[in-house]
Amino acid sequence: MSVTESSLLGPRRTLRAGSASIKANRLLKSLSTADRAALVPDLEAVSLATWQVIEQPNRRISHVYFPTSGLASVVGTTHPDQRIEVGMVGYEGMTGLAIALGHDSSTNETVIQATGTALRLPSAALRRAMHASPTLRAMLLRYVHVFMMQASHTALANGRGRLSERLARWLLMWQDRLKTPHLTVTHEFLALLLGVRRQGVTLALHELEGQSLIKGTRNRITVVDRPGLLGLAGGFYGVPEAEYDRAIRRRRG
Repeated sequence: MSVTESSLLGPRRTLRAGSASIKANRLLKSLSTADRAALVPDLEAVSLATWQVIEQPNRRISHVYFPTSGLASVVGTTHPDQRIEVGMVGYEGMTGLAIALGHDSSTNETVIQATGTALRLPSAALRRAMHASPTLRAMLLRYVHVFMMQASHTALANGRGRLSERLARWLLMWQDRLKTPHLTVTHEFLALLLGVRRQGVTLALHELEGQSLIKGTRNRITVVDRPGLLGLAGGFYGVPEAEYDRAIRRRRG
């Protein structure tokens, strides 16, 4: 199934959110005890499948998701069918940033890149909690700031970086969120995410493999030399990551 063929699939509910699953999301873990407690009654743990679309462009966002594993891709779209990834969300963050900003929809699509789990929260419950708690509102707006910085650096990399540099950055960001050197992805999907032709992705992967930075098969990439990827990505990787650490500090209480 391609991204364009996937439909808005509802996640399969698994269980109520527990303390362990809440701590598996870094953003939730960073909240104060009081702010976490305000969200817990409405959080539920769900499983997310690859290709599942959890936000559609210009459609009301019914829930926000705090991933605890796996990876979501935020994809910019335009007609007739031009698409490129503008950001990614893993266990460090949340989807549905339009809700945090006071809106009810986005012009982007959010699709699951790698199967995983998340804590799902009704948008209305998040609005109520943010209205009641200035500290919660401030923390989530700081995360919005960090995500916007990620998106701006994605635009910078897309406009100024060589494909090999962009690919190195993307692999580092994916590994950060999945916490594994083994990445399952097709060349076709990589081409969509990077906004290039499939042949270009294949050549860039061969370049990285020739430098012994990765090992690749048809649907699987293994990071062999992360420091080497960091060197190749250069200044296109690292600034948003450092800003996250500065802005999203673990709270006491």
